[in-house]
Amino acid sequence: MDRAAGILLSVSSLPSPYGIGTLGQAAYDFVDFLAAAGQKYWQMLPVGPISYGDSPYSSFSAFAGNPYYIDPDLLIADGLLTAEEAASPHWGDDPRQVDYGAVYESRFALLEKAFDRGWDRDKAEVARFLVKNRSWLGDYALFMALKRHFGMKAWTQWPDPDIRLRQRSAVAHWAAELDRDVRFFTYLQYLFQKQWDVLKAYAAQKGVRTIGDLPIYVALDSADVWANPGKFLLDQDNIPTVVSGVPPDAFTADGQLWGNPIYNWKKMAADGFPWWEARMRSTLERFDVARLDHFRGLESYWAVPYGAPTAATGRWEPGPGAAFVRMLHDKFPGSFIIAEDLGFITPEVQALLKMSGFPGMKVLQFAFDHRDHSDNQPHRYPANAVCYTGTHDNSTLLGWLAEADPRDVDKARAYLGLNEAEGLDWGILRGGMGSVARLFVAQMQDYLGLDDTARMNRPGNPTGNWRWRMLPGEASPALAERIKKLTALFER
Repeated sequence: MDRAAGILLSVSSLPSPYGIGTLGQAAYDFVDFLAAAGQKYWQMLPVGPISYGDSPYSSFSAFAGNPYYIDPDLLIADGLLTAEEAASPHWGDDPRQVDYGAVYESRFALLEKAFDRGWDRDKAEVARFLVKNRSWLGDYALFMALKRHFGMKAWTQWPDPDIRLRQRSAVAHWAAELDRDVRFFTYLQYLFQKQWDVLKAYAAQKGVRTIGDLPIYVALDSADVWANPGKFLLDQDNIPTVVSGVPPDAFTADGQLWGNPIYNWKKMAADGFPWWEARMRSTLERFDVARLDHFRGLESYWAVPYGAPTAATGRWEPGPGAAFVRMLHDKFPGSFIIAEDLGFITPEVQALLKMSGFPGMKVLQFAFDHRDHSDNQPHRYPANAVCYTGTHDNSTLLGWLAEADPRDVDKARAYLGLNEAEGLDWGILRGGMGSVARLFVAQMQDYLGLDDTARMNRPGNPTGNWRWRMLPGEASPALAERIKKLTALFER
């Protein structure tokens, strides 16, 4: 990989008149902005359909696309909607924030109109799409149809125990009973992929590659777990026996209880990881690069008994380790995979990362602890690394400068030569650009000079996250020129 730079921006954060970012004109404009700014990568958050809590890391499917991202204007151009239909719903009042309630209430009713007009017209193309994605699409479409029928309850709470446990007769019954909704959710995936493919081709034409985020765990309330219970550590009623989390540390006395079901790694390894192979293949077909979240969980993972009130009672269990990494190398030779190696990193995790050859992550906001010499300081980087200003779980640079220990800020000032004339935040951006790491990625909020109100996620806060949006015109030619000069200065 040559030296390069990119920007982290969720699709949901793009401006649009429809309450949330989409794969429409603003996405193409952002690709143009990236190209003008000399950026070679657009890193996104996961693009799957979101569940309760609005987190892109809690999705109804590890394979599907988010129907919210289907652009109404492109549907108008395709003859599937009218401009009046697209403009009539209430999409929210604040262009800076996604109103997920308003989007949820209006989006599917609008997309139903597109389905009614497009299904018969596109039936042959949809049939080919379904065949290509038969390993997951049929299960996902039935799963969503069932959720709609049962009032969006989690599948573990569906009143029919036979369909909850996927008895063959129940699957056949409900597939026939809910045929229209099954076709509807199938068609939405066709529309998403159709719009995605055109956008990705445009980005490639402009010299911009996409980085997709691949969460290591999937949500319990997902088609993945419902359709593949044998791949997870579940009991006879398909309820988890253990769930995911991380142990207590200096910041959280109880640890973090994530609650995702944990894979039956032994069974997966014995089978050669075919489900994971399919998942990675889907990710690398959709994106040019995959960021593998929670890499340390491949070496060993924290398993918490299901129903435990906190993660403190968990224990370390061995992950799939080198066998999993070898599968990725064997099945996807030459692919660009980033290892998210943050958190509690042991020598064993470091050895697995070295064996993989994947670039790990370095985060500038973690670099300047006045009490310690951090491996996140640029002079300690290996070249095979990706430097970030911060992740979606961190504040913006201005937010960090305001909330960090003043001694940490003083250390950053001394280390990077920060000064008010340049802007302290731009000095940190300069430090990342100038690092030896082959790839540097900054949050768009940092280039826009936004404070902590633009933060994407506050871990531990179950509500109010994932809402920030860019305003029209903020990705300006002047900003692109400033970023381009900084990028060129450090030969990225």
